[in-house]
Amino acid sequence: MDRPSPRVVVVGAGFGGIAVAAELLRHGMDDVTLLEAAPEPGGTWHHNRYPGAACDVPSHLYSYSFAQRASWAHVFSHQDEILRYARETADALGITPRIVTDTTVTSCTWDDSTRTWTVRGSGREWVADAVVLATGQLDKPAYPAVAGLPDFAGRSFHSARWDHDYDLRGKRVAVIGTGASATQLVPEIAPLVDHLTVFQRTGNWFLPRKDRPMPAALDRLLRRPWARRAWRKLLYHGIELITLCVRHPRTAGRVGTLLSAAHMRRQLPDRELRRRVWPDYPFGCKRVLLSSDFLPALRRPNVELVTERIARMTPEGPLTEDGRLHEVDCVIHATGFRTNTFMLPMSVTGRDGRTIEEDWTKGPRAHLGIMVSGFPSLFLMYGPNTNTSGGSILFFLEAQAAYVRRALQLARRSGAAALDVRPEVQEAGLDALRARFEGTAWMSCSSWYRTPDGRNVANWPGYMGEYADRTRRPAASEFRFIPSR
Repeated sequence: MDRPSPRVVVVGAGFGGIAVAAELLRHGMDDVTLLEAAPEPGGTWHHNRYPGAACDVPSHLYSYSFAQRASWAHVFSHQDEILRYARETADALGITPRIVTDTTVTSCTWDDSTRTWTVRGSGREWVADAVVLATGQLDKPAYPAVAGLPDFAGRSFHSARWDHDYDLRGKRVAVIGTGASATQLVPEIAPLVDHLTVFQRTGNWFLPRKDRPMPAALDRLLRRPWARRAWRKLLYHGIELITLCVRHPRTAGRVGTLLSAAHMRRQLPDRELRRRVWPDYPFGCKRVLLSSDFLPALRRPNVELVTERIARMTPEGPLTEDGRLHEVDCVIHATGFRTNTFMLPMSVTGRDGRTIEEDWTKGPRAHLGIMVSGFPSLFLMYGPNTNTSGGSILFFLEAQAAYVRRALQLARRSGAAALDVRPEVQEAGLDALRARFEGTAWMSCSSWYRTPDGRNVANWPGYMGEYADRTRRPAASEFRFIPSR
């Protein structure tokens, strides 16, 4: 007798949640509920509304293969268009009515007796046969480890929680951080403010990214499906070259270094400023940033780059280790996210009362970044070791969504209530994964990709196509099947 469609609760309605819901619905699994903490779907693109917010992956690749848009306004889409695309896709595929917004999930608990999960949040609870945690890596803002942050008397906020009620015009502004968000917002606010002080901890490698409207001729061509498929394939292979550089720093990586260095020298004719901006680690160890306007913004007369460390925050502004007080009206923290906590501090309890937090005391770990042994029919989207240094995360999300669907179908065909990845399978996969990092640029400096003991828990160590191949066919031998009661 065929089992009914499993009850699936998806936590998060960003691009990961939408991808897995679309995959399940397309294959007849229609008992799907998405729980979203924000008032609307969109995930990180709902929260990140700072000036200049955009994607650094070309628009036609930073989109679902099953929901391709014929026309994009920009070669690299801006936040508002990406968010609109997420909403339109959820609407078109019948996902929106299944989203419960303003719901912060606090716990997911496996019940050995009923073979079900109980998901609790915002005073409600849901019972599910499977849970998909699509909370992502870019949802919890990180603040700098600087003493006295609350002492600042002016206005302060994180770039991912932009204060749109505060007018920056004519103000003295400090931006702490020079990563991806700062690279986009600094050129936007520099012409508006009286003085902008940019605090840099480490330099970055840059490649060009012209923020321009989609060329009319290309836009007309890409309205044809065959041209769009060819363009996506071209972008796919082109963007994999960054991973090639990271994986082979002594060969291909030198080409990446030369290209980046040439771009940076063109944009920074001032040798002293160039010296201070220049990174002191190999190309690709940290995220390579795409920008053609950040470095020129540092040359503006009202912009100052500060490379001395901040000793502490005072009521007037940051005090750097050289004893200099930087008096400002506003501090913007462009310091990224707490990426390696994933769904935590959410409480996730699996078999025999085990928690994810206990299981991850030595760092996040998951089979293919999707399943954790001891947590039956619990799946992660954008989990450990599924980040990409150059590719499109949507490609990874689609591969993960298909894996979730196939795993649930496998459990259904076997007559099982749930399936749990075998611990020896998980460990063997993790050992092989860690071995692939050896000799790569990722291991040549500290970064947000790595834990304090040096393990890279964020990135996939290979190419996009390899990940798709590895996740394409979950084998029955990889799992323990938990029978129905």
